[in-house]
Amino acid sequence: MPFLDFVAGCISGAMGLTVGHPLDTVKVRLQTQSVYQGLLHCVSETYTHEGLHGFFKGMTFPLLSAGLINSIAFGSYSTALDLLTGSRHSDPSQRKPASAAHVFTAGSFAGLTQLSVSIPIDLVKVRLQGQTSADQYRGSVHCVDEILKKEGPRGLFKGGTALAIRDLLSYGLYFLSYELICEALTEAGKEPGMFSIMTAGGLAGVLSWALATPMDVVKARLQMSEAGGRTYNGILDCMRTSVKEEGVRVFFKGVALNSVRAFPVNAITFLSYERLMKLFHSG
Repeated sequence: MPFLDFVAGCISGAMGLTVGHPLDTVKVRLQTQSVYQGLLHCVSETYTHEGLHGFFKGMTFPLLSAGLINSIAFGSYSTALDLLTGSRHSDPSQRKPASAAHVFTAGSFAGLTQLSVSIPIDLVKVRLQGQTSADQYRGSVHCVDEILKKEGPRGLFKGGTALAIRDLLSYGLYFLSYELICEALTEAGKEPGMFSIMTAGGLAGVLSWALATPMDVVKARLQMSEAGGRTYNGILDCMRTSVKEEGVRVFFKGVALNSVRAFPVNAITFLSYERLMKLFHSG
């Protein structure tokens, strides 16, 4: 994996997570708890009972690891794209033209490579975000310890299959839509400017989350099944039970919030990544 892609992905991932975590907390609660009547009610209840701190629950662990996840994803994407196009340079400006199929395949590969790290991290994040008091987990380390004690090492990978399904498709769309939109907004022969990068990154985030939200709901419910949530016998059982009790619209819980959160998060992520890569290669 190219070292510079790793570093740029690390920094941009941490910056993007910092921007989006509060809204991500609200999304998780809407998807896993039926006590909230909607977005504003969830925000109001969280602030009333937990203050601003409630919106940042579970952030420490992901923040420390978001850089790793993002660096693996961006580094893997860059490496895969170089292999698919026969390029020898990690510098995007030196890369040979890639087809849409190349970009989507490289993006899906990026989604696959980051799973071994993202599955346990995402589980801990969701468990901490989903609790409305500190009665169960006192923090990230305590959460991991409790999962290992009660569920064993396999417990850290609960919901992993659903997360894999979500990321394989959404990462492919994520990178493909970014490349296409950025190219459409950039004059021929010129490098993309800040507006093009941020707009393309933001829209890529929105589109990929629109695709990912249904499986994201299933994933979150499976992850909470041993932490006070309902117990399901796998993905299909979760989907059948959820539809039976709440209708098909259950799979779109949090989609509006995901979209609102995704735009600034991914605009910042891509802008940081592109600017850092340009800085590294100009040195």
